[in-house]
Amino acid sequence: MACLISAVGDKARAAEKVEVHFNQDIRPILSNRCFKCHGEDLKKAGLDLQTAATATKKLKGGEAAIVPGDVAKSELLIRVTSQEKPMPPKGDPLTPEQIAKLKGWIEQGAKYEEHWAYVKPVQKPLPELKNKTWPRNGLDGWILARLEQEGLAPSPEADKLTLLRRVGLDLTGLPPTPQELDAFLADASPGAYEKAVDRLLSSPAYGEHMARYWLDLARYADTNGYEKDDRRTAWPYRDWIINAFNRNMPFDQFTVEQIAGDLLPPGADAPGSPNEKLIATGFHRNTMVNTEGGTDDEEFRIAAIVDRVNTTMTVWMGTTSACTQCHNHKFDPFKQKEFYQLFAFFNGTADLGKSNAPELSLPTPEQAARIKTLQDSAAALKKSATGSAPILGGAGFHALQLRAAALEKEAVDVKPASTLVMQELPQERPTHIMLRGNFKSLGEEVKPGVPAKLNPLPAGAPANRLGLAKWLVDLNNPLTARVFMNRMWAHHFGTGLVVTSDDFGTQGEPPMHPELLDWLAVEFMNCKWDIKAMHKLIVMSATYRQASKAPADLLKRDPFNRLYARGPRFRMDAEMVRDNALAISGLLNRKIGGPSVFPYQPDGVWFNPYSGDKWAMSSNGDQHRRGLYTFCRRTAPYAEFSAFDAPSREICTERRSRTNTPLQALAVLNDKVYVEASAALARRITTEAKGDPAERAAYGFRLCTSRTPTTAERDLLMKLYAESLAKYQKDATAALAMAKNGGDVPKGADAAELAAWTVVANVLLNMDETITKG
Repeated sequence: MACLISAVGDKARAAEKVEVHFNQDIRPILSNRCFKCHGEDLKKAGLDLQTAATATKKLKGGEAAIVPGDVAKSELLIRVTSQEKPMPPKGDPLTPEQIAKLKGWIEQGAKYEEHWAYVKPVQKPLPELKNKTWPRNGLDGWILARLEQEGLAPSPEADKLTLLRRVGLDLTGLPPTPQELDAFLADASPGAYEKAVDRLLSSPAYGEHMARYWLDLARYADTNGYEKDDRRTAWPYRDWIINAFNRNMPFDQFTVEQIAGDLLPPGADAPGSPNEKLIATGFHRNTMVNTEGGTDDEEFRIAAIVDRVNTTMTVWMGTTSACTQCHNHKFDPFKQKEFYQLFAFFNGTADLGKSNAPELSLPTPEQAARIKTLQDSAAALKKSATGSAPILGGAGFHALQLRAAALEKEAVDVKPASTLVMQELPQERPTHIMLRGNFKSLGEEVKPGVPAKLNPLPAGAPANRLGLAKWLVDLNNPLTARVFMNRMWAHHFGTGLVVTSDDFGTQGEPPMHPELLDWLAVEFMNCKWDIKAMHKLIVMSATYRQASKAPADLLKRDPFNRLYARGPRFRMDAEMVRDNALAISGLLNRKIGGPSVFPYQPDGVWFNPYSGDKWAMSSNGDQHRRGLYTFCRRTAPYAEFSAFDAPSREICTERRSRTNTPLQALAVLNDKVYVEASAALARRITTEAKGDPAERAAYGFRLCTSRTPTTAERDLLMKLYAESLAKYQKDATAALAMAKNGGDVPKGADAAELAAWTVVANVLLNMDETITKG
């Protein structure tokens, strides 16, 4: 057997000469091929390879899997090189390279290291650089150091028009107007770009755009989910998120109010009324509710709490915890008992599995005054009737009582908005481990607690949701700041520094730039969890400002731009594609907040066998509001958004997929909202560009892309316009039908001309460049 171990060849001998790192070289092998059977959960043959103590202890036969410094006595190496009973027993055998790494690691003492994500981040000193002039901030230092290590150079800075469009889309989700582009071009001051960034960060559209990403995490929807999927009122929570981002609420406060706003004392931790902090707790009332007949109330109450645990761990900790509902984690150091300790934090709330209660009534000042007046009048009548009964007699007493009842009914008929909130019971429910996750099969009782592998609850923190929230944003928590900054990086660059942004555990992909991620995480905490400050840090960097165009050799070397030798370029998300078209066309309604709206949707999408509830299209401009206000029904999401990979919001979505399908192009060409947007853009082109067709084509192109077309691009548009104009001049009926999309033909306008420009606008809105941030 010793011959077999030594026979791995030159690669093995080479590995022995270089230092082998556990996290980088060994953990991936053990995690992918060994931990499933020899980890915290199974421990087959009594072997647990997850820690040094358990991996080096003697087994039943007297041997040890790993004997530091002694390859020949290490049973692990003997078994993975065995020809008779090789390990792992299923799948391909380990490669010679993997065996060489294991051999070199054992020879060097088999030192274990803590998984990087469970170690508190620290800011290392910025690296020494050859090019000292390129970095604009500390972020750039880490990127440039890696580029110099790889023998690469950063790309030139993007031109001003590209840069303004990029940062506008990133911070507000909307393209710049021609006036904003012209003002930015005219501003030759050194601080022109920073002024534009500050303007965008202070725009109300910033909060709307940031809220949309958070609502994916919060699994926000306007219906209960499951088969019946009745409506619920949740939009006040959505508006709270928008306002929180616009007010630049620190992320620690943002966290505490959503997890435990109902447990905060009045006026504590945050400005605003107690109602605002209660509304914030809608985060965990976004769980689904099953109102179908015959269902088990407790089953679905438990399902909601399980979802709350999993969502909390995903959103703040980037950790997969679902498997620990039934057993110890097979790969990460989390136990089933710890899942139910987390479960216990949420097990004392008043909500049930088949009802939306408790709900918070949110009357407007006018509604509150009206209700009080009616209730006071009813009370006065009842008091008068009671005190004057002997004088009034039976008929008079009865009449006053009827009048009082009518006023009370009128008060009840005032229907203020409401929203689902968290509410703690006066007495906690006992929490037990559920054997194999079965709520009817209970094991050991547990109390609220956090995973032993991570930081403990802060000193003095209560063992309730408020304590849990403070634990999540404790400065000693190794994950929260990393997870949030990784998500912010993905927002700007398309992919996180940790690609598997929902899994920072051992099965996730390690960060490409670990020192940068830690630097950003510490910077975030040091600036008191200031979200806008971190967005500004990223968009002001030289890394972000690079041109996205790359030569063929760079694309071949780094096709997914993980080294960041060029700027970001990727397709917009579903809501942005639609918002962008509406903004370009001039149709976008900028109203903020309020009940969800119903834009155009084809018939038949919204079929509900349980009721006559229908999708009734909004009017008076509400049909043209931003996508985050579109009514979200979980069992029948808005069809166009689904085509562009929007989630159903039934569960927490940490990252959306980004597909590229013919259906998307067909939607942007033919969906009614885009045809209306095309007609509106045609009106805008003919109204705002007074020159000849060439100038109008260039103006429409600039509205869509923020740049002037090349001669070849303009000539193609001119050809399309000429062909379309000739067609519609021969068919007045078709011209009028096309020109009337979204509204009547303006007085004095030529229907054939408008129809031809509508065709051109339709193509412009469907261009890859129009729906791509580059």
